[in-house]
Amino acid sequence: MEMEKRELTLYNTRTQQKEVVKPINPGKIRMYLCGISAYGLSHLGHARAAVSFDVLYRYLKHLGYEVTYVRNFTDVDDKVINRAKECGENPLDLSSRFCDEYLVDMGALQCLLPTHQPRVSDHMEHIIKMIETIIAKDCGYEVRGDVFFSVDKSPNYGQVLDHTRAGERVAADPRKRNPADFALWKAAKPDEPSWESPWGPGRPGWHIECSAMSSLYLSPRFDIHGGGSDLKFPHHENEIAQTCAACDDSGVTYWLHNGILTKDNVKMGSSLGNVVTIRDIMAKYHPLVLRHFLISAHYRSPLSFSVLQLERSSDTLLSIYQTLQSLTEALSPHQEAISRDGTETDQTAKAKAIIKNVKSHFETQMSDDLNTAKLLSGSFQDAMGFISTSIIKLKTSQKKHLMSMVVSLSEVEKAVRDVLDMLGLLTPLTYADFLKELKQKALARAKLGEEEVSENKLVFESNDGRV
Repeated sequence: MEMEKRELTLYNTRTQQKEVVKPINPGKIRMYLCGISAYGLSHLGHARAAVSFDVLYRYLKHLGYEVTYVRNFTDVDDKVINRAKECGENPLDLSSRFCDEYLVDMGALQCLLPTHQPRVSDHMEHIIKMIETIIAKDCGYEVRGDVFFSVDKSPNYGQVLDHTRAGERVAADPRKRNPADFALWKAAKPDEPSWESPWGPGRPGWHIECSAMSSLYLSPRFDIHGGGSDLKFPHHENEIAQTCAACDDSGVTYWLHNGILTKDNVKMGSSLGNVVTIRDIMAKYHPLVLRHFLISAHYRSPLSFSVLQLERSSDTLLSIYQTLQSLTEALSPHQEAISRDGTETDQTAKAKAIIKNVKSHFETQMSDDLNTAKLLSGSFQDAMGFISTSIIKLKTSQKKHLMSMVVSLSEVEKAVRDVLDMLGLLTPLTYADFLKELKQKALARAKLGEEEVSENKLVFESNDGRV
C-alpha cells in the first residue's frame, strides 16, 4: 500500500514521553523482546506481548526499515526446573517441548518469525564471559559458587524505568553485601541442570540471560527493548545495570512496555492461578479473533479479558469478511474485464477519496505510538460501507459506468486488505473458507453451551430429587 510515510513516535518508558524514532544506524532498527519462560502452555499475557511487538515489527518493515528482531526463550529457570520435577521430566526436554508449542501458537496468531530466537541453554559461554567482565570491573562478587551483582556500583539502580519501585528488595540472603544485590550465577543443586564455570558448576540468573543474548545478537547498544509492564522492575532494571557494567558503550534508546491483561479486575498471572492459555481460547474462537481482541485496545493500556469482548471481535471479523466475500461474488463475473481493461479505467472520485482516507487514517494512528484501537473504525468502516452499497449499485449500473465501479471496488478492496495485512488480520485462506472456520467455531461454542446447560439441568434435577 503506497502511503505518505510519517514520523513514527513511540512512548519511551525511560523518559515517560512520546519520542520520534531515530535509529542509531539510519534505515536499520535493532529490537529485542523478552520472550517466555518455557515451562507450560503460553497464556494470554504472552500472546499480548508477542502480538503487540509483531504489530510494531510489521509497521517498521512497512516504513522501510531493515529490522533485526530478537525474541528469546528462557529454557533454564527456577520455574522450568520446578515444573520438570513435578512432571518427572528432564528440564531441558520439557522446556524444548513448550518452546515448540509456543511457536505453534505464534503461527496460529500470525506473528511473523523474528530474525533470531535464541535459547539460554545455547549461550552459556557468552553469559559466563559477561559475568566474568562484571566481576573484573568490581561490579559483581562470588560467594561459595554463587555470583551476585553489586547494586551499589550502579548509582541510578531502581530509578531508571520504574521510580515507584526504587529501594524495593529481593529475597533476603545474609551473604549479600546489599539486600538488593541479585544473582548473576547460581551454584548447582542436586538433580538440577548445570554448566561448568570459573565459580564451579551452576546456571545463570534470569536477568543476565537477556543482557548476554541482546548484546550478542544486536550489540550492547540498540534501538528498542520491549516486554510486559510487569518486567520493568526488577528484570529490565537489572538488565540495564548489568549491561552498563559489562559494556562501555551500551544502552537502549527506546524502552517499550505493553499493558497487563486482567480478568475480573485482577492481573492475570501464573502465580495467581487465573491464567487463560492461548489454547483455551483457540479451542472456542478462531486465532484471528484472539489477535483482534489483543489489538482492540492500545498496547500500553490494561486489557480486560471477557467472553463479551471476544464475541465482539468475532462479530467484527465476521462482518468484515462477509462483506469481502459478497464483493468477491459480485466481482466474479467481471474478472476477465478487470484483467483486460482495468488499467485503462479510472476509479470514481468517491473511491479515490475513500482509499486516500483509509491510507491517511492508517498512517496517522500507527505513527502515533501504534494506536491500533482506532484502526478498524472511522475511514475503514467508510470503506466497508462503500463496498456494501456499491455491490447493490453494481447490479443496476449502466454499462458505461459499470467498469469504473468494478475497478473502484477492486482498488478499495486492496486498501482494506493492506490494512488487515499490516495488522496481521488478513487470512491466507479464501474469504469463504475463513468464514466457514469462523462459523464452525461459533457452532462449537453453541454446542458447548448447550452441553453445559444440559449438565446443569441434570445436576439441578438430581439435587431436587434428593430434597
